[in-house]
Amino acid sequence: MNPPKCNDLDYIHFLIAAQRVFTCSEAARCQPEAPAHDAFTRLLQRQPPDTEALWQEARALVEPTRGLLVLDDTTLDKPYARRMELVTYHWSGKHQRVVKGIALMTLLWTEGQALISLVHGHSPSREGIVPCDFRVYDKPSGGPSKNAHFLEMLRVAKGRGFAPAYVLMDSWYASLENLKGIAGLGWRFLTRLKGNRLVNPEGAGLRPVSEVEIPPAGRVVHLKGFGLVRVFRTVSKDGDAEYWATNDLGMREDQRGELERAGWGIEVYHRGLKGCCGVERAQVRKKASVLGHLLLALRAFLRLEAYRLRTGVSWYESKTSIIREAIRSYLANPIHILHPTA
Repeated sequence: MNPPKCNDLDYIHFLIAAQRVFTCSEAARCQPEAPAHDAFTRLLQRQPPDTEALWQEARALVEPTRGLLVLDDTTLDKPYARRMELVTYHWSGKHQRVVKGIALMTLLWTEGQALISLVHGHSPSREGIVPCDFRVYDKPSGGPSKNAHFLEMLRVAKGRGFAPAYVLMDSWYASLENLKGIAGLGWRFLTRLKGNRLVNPEGAGLRPVSEVEIPPAGRVVHLKGFGLVRVFRTVSKDGDAEYWATNDLGMREDQRGELERAGWGIEVYHRGLKGCCGVERAQVRKKASVLGHLLLALRAFLRLEAYRLRTGVSWYESKTSIIREAIRSYLANPIHILHPTA
């Protein structure tokens, strides 16, 4: 059997360098020794179905016994996909409506240095944002639910030695099964709660958390089906009330606020993954190829993040500097010129 004409790193570095076109044929054209046009298609199809390759590279950037684990999903827009597997309809926070796309779930590790400095008086350093695991929600085609993926990723993280200070997630993942799963692992959580979640304040009877008086410092209540939690009430920028719950009964409001800001890192990660790694731009159809592209796009992000942590250069500046060098080289010796006609 002939050896492959390209490897993972060829595609990963192409994703980092490419600016607009992220096709397999373009990846082949850009190689110093261009392989066959379908070499990269075969590369994507032979990627492993698990995320172990991502973890093997991410483990050097994390400290499993500290920091935070953050889980959230994002919709990769695929408005023109016709026969692409894994593409279904999902709610998009960007578009504020249901759109056609791929639902990518990521388990992210971040240091939470702002919280650590608040508690222990340390000076915060540059915080890492490291994807350690991912799943694709494909229940419309018979795959597991988002909650099943959530618990699976946490169990895998436990097996990899993680012992985070907190697990952070949105209200979508605040089901009783998930909360009990986190507590069963011996971990603490902070999550948003929907206003209709039933709580029992001081034995006064069950009522929606939105109807309970919650002082600025928070209040300990019994969450139906779970047990004691401390709940907080905040007001969003648009004036809506938001409710938070944690099984850390001694949490202060300033700690909650710092954790909320640390959890926002996953939204920053989503923007960087889409803007710098072409994660939603692959033009492939088969499930294996789609998953292969997602895996290599996350591994490309790891390299941009590692470089940012080492040098302080942002993902966007790193990507722009690649094309800037190409432009500088062309300007030094332009080939598109008009010869004098006089």
